[in-house]
Amino acid sequence: MFNYHKVEIEWGGRPLILETGKIARQADGAVLATYGETVVLATVVSAKEPKPGFDFFPLTVNYQEKTYAAGKIPGGYFKREGRPSEKETLVSRLIDRPIRPLFADGYKNDTQVVVTVVQHDLENDPDILSIVATSAALTLSGVPFMGPIGGARVGYINGEYVLNPHIDEMQESKLDLVVAGTGDAVLMVESEAKELPEDVMLGAVMFGHKGFQPVLDAIIKLAEVAAKDPRDFTPPSFGDLEKDMLGVAEADLRAAYKITDKQARYAAVDAAKAKVKAAFTPAEGEEAKYSPEQVATVFKELQAKIVRWNILDTSARIDGRDLSTVRRIESEVGILPRTHGSALFTRGETQAIVVATLGTGEDEQYVDALTGMYKETFLLHYNFPPYSVGETGRMGSPGRREIGHGKLAWRAIRPMLPATEQFPYTLRVVSEITESNGSSSMATVCGTSLALMDAGVPLQKPVAGIAMGLIKEGERFAVLSDILGDEDHLGDMDFKVAGTTNGITALQMDIKIDGITEEIMKVALGQAKDGRLHILGEMGKALSGARSELGEFAPRIEVMHIPTDKIRDVIGSGGKVIREIVEKTGAKINIEDDGTVKIASSNAKEIEAAKKWIHTIVAEPEVGEIYEGTVVKTADFGAFVNFFGPKDGLVHISQLSNERVGKTSDVVKEGDKVWVKLMGFDERGKVRLSMKVVDQATGKEIVREKKAEGEETAA
Repeated sequence: MFNYHKVEIEWGGRPLILETGKIARQADGAVLATYGETVVLATVVSAKEPKPGFDFFPLTVNYQEKTYAAGKIPGGYFKREGRPSEKETLVSRLIDRPIRPLFADGYKNDTQVVVTVVQHDLENDPDILSIVATSAALTLSGVPFMGPIGGARVGYINGEYVLNPHIDEMQESKLDLVVAGTGDAVLMVESEAKELPEDVMLGAVMFGHKGFQPVLDAIIKLAEVAAKDPRDFTPPSFGDLEKDMLGVAEADLRAAYKITDKQARYAAVDAAKAKVKAAFTPAEGEEAKYSPEQVATVFKELQAKIVRWNILDTSARIDGRDLSTVRRIESEVGILPRTHGSALFTRGETQAIVVATLGTGEDEQYVDALTGMYKETFLLHYNFPPYSVGETGRMGSPGRREIGHGKLAWRAIRPMLPATEQFPYTLRVVSEITESNGSSSMATVCGTSLALMDAGVPLQKPVAGIAMGLIKEGERFAVLSDILGDEDHLGDMDFKVAGTTNGITALQMDIKIDGITEEIMKVALGQAKDGRLHILGEMGKALSGARSELGEFAPRIEVMHIPTDKIRDVIGSGGKVIREIVEKTGAKINIEDDGTVKIASSNAKEIEAAKKWIHTIVAEPEVGEIYEGTVVKTADFGAFVNFFGPKDGLVHISQLSNERVGKTSDVVKEGDKVWVKLMGFDERGKVRLSMKVVDQATGKEIVREKKAEGEETAA
C-alpha cells in the first residue's frame, strides 16, 4: 500500500528507528524517527522555483513540541499550544545551524523544515533526534543538500564521556555538549560546561563526532532505497561577472577595507556598491546582461574574497590588528546606582549596558516543559535594538537571534553562580546592546559577570567570553581572535568560547563551509584561551570579585528551616496566618515544600520580626524561659496571656504580683503587654505562667536571696 521503508540500529544503548513512506507523503521528504520511546516527525518542503528578488537562501526551520507527546493538556484558557517556547526556538536554531551550510551554493528556493515532537518518553531529549530526523528527511527529499549530517549529545560523568545520556543523568554531568557534522568534519557545537579544560572540550567534540557515524550510515542506507531523484540544479556561474566587477570595484573595496572606523568603512563600501550598480545597469532600451540579484550576490562574494585574500596574504585584518590581538576593552561598574548591579562593557565598537536585579521567590519563572513544571531562578535577557548598528528597524518581542544569544550567555554564567542555599535570590540580568561590531553575545557574558559581582552576587569566579573567526582557502587557514562583524559575515567560522581562568563554561561553534578539522579547533581553542585570560585581566581593573555587601536598594533575604509538619500552621487556613505576617511585618515570605522559608525585605527589622513570628508558630515554648505576651482575657482567678505565637497561658491571680491582689483588673487589663515566665504545666497540660517573678520594666527575672532564717528577699 505504501512505499514504506525502515532502518533500525542500536545507538548509545537504545534503538534508533528511521521510517519513511507512510506519513506526510506529500512533503518532499518526511521521516518518522524514534529513539528509545521518543518520536519526532521531520518534514521538508522546498519550492520548485527560486524565490524572486532574494540574494540569500530562504530557509526556515520550525521545531514544535506538542503537549500530547507527554500526555499533557496545555495550560491557559484556550488549551492549545501558542507561540513558540524558548526551548522550541533554541532547538529550531540548533537544527538550522548545521544544515544551512550544506545546501548547494546559489540554491534560492524557499525551503521549510518542520519537526514535530509527537511522543516524549521523558528520558531522551528530542533535540538530537530532531537533528537526525531532519538530516534524513533532507537526504531523501531530492533537494540539493550535501549531507547527510549526524548529531549527538556528549556528557562528562565521573571523568568519562557519555554518548546521549538520559535526561536524569545530565544532573550529574559536568558537560552538556551537542555536536553535529558530516562524516569528515564538525559543523556545529553548542555546550555548557563546569570549567573544563580545552583538551577535555576538544575530546568531547571528537567523541561526539565519532559517536554519530553509525547514524550517517543508517541515513545513507535508508536513502539507497527511499530517496527521490535529485532535482535538476546547476549552481550558477558568475566568473565573467566577477571578473568584470573586479575591474570596476576592486581598488575601491581594498581601500574601503583599510578603513578602521566601522561607519566610515560601510560608507566607502556603499559607494563602491553604488558604482557597481551604475556600471551594470543597462542604458534605457538595452537588455540587462545580469539581473540585480546576480549583481548583488557577486558583490557580496567579492567583498568576502578581498577581505579573505588580504588576511591570508598579509595576516593584517580590517582594523589593522594582527590575528590574535583583542580590541581595546573598557569596563565600568555601578553606572546606575539605584539598580542592584550594573556594568558598561565596551570592546572596540561593541558595547553592552548590563543590569542585574535581585528578586525573591515570588520572581521565579515557572516553566511548563514536556518533562514537567520547574522553576528557573536565573534569567538572562538580551536585547539588540537597531540603533546599535546605526540602523532603523522594527521593535518588538525578541527574535530567534536574541533568544539564542541570551541563552549562550546564560549557559556561560550559570556554572559559576552560587548555590541557592548560599545565595537564595532570583536573579534577572538584562543586556542592552548599545553598539555592535562583532560578538555582542560575548560582550554580554563579560558585562553580566561584572553586573552580578557589582550586585554582590558571589560568583565562584569571573567569566569572560571571546569570539573567534576563521579564514580557510584550501590548505591555508587563519584563526582570528575577537572578530569584527565583517569578519563574521565574510569568514568561515563563528567560534565563541566563554570561561574562567580555570576552564571553559560555554562553547558555541558555527561553520559556514563543509566543516573544520580537529587541528583547526585545537588552534582556535588555544588562541581563545589566551584572549579570554587577557579579557579577564582587563575586567579585573573594574572589579575582580563580588562586592562584600548588597547594594542599598537590593532586598535582603534570610533563610530559615521549619519542620514540614509545621508548614500548614505557618500558612494557616486559606493562607490567613502568612498573610497576616506579611501585612504586619512588611516582609515577603516564600515557603517551599521541604520546609525552607525565605524571608525578604530591604529592612532588617522587618526580616527579624517575621523570623520571630514564624519561630513562635513552629517552636515549642520552654519551661523556665521568659516571654513577652499580651493579656487577652481577665477573670476573677487570673489573666490569660498570649505569650508564644498562638499559645495562651494562665497567670493565676497569685502570680500577678508580689503584693496581695484583690482583683485581677487592679493589675492588668485586656491588651496590656506583660512579661511572663513559663513555670510549667498542670496535671491537665494547661500552661502555668507567672508575672511576679519577672521585672515588668526590664523583662529580667527577679532573683531572690535567702535570709539567714531561710526566708527569701528580692535582691
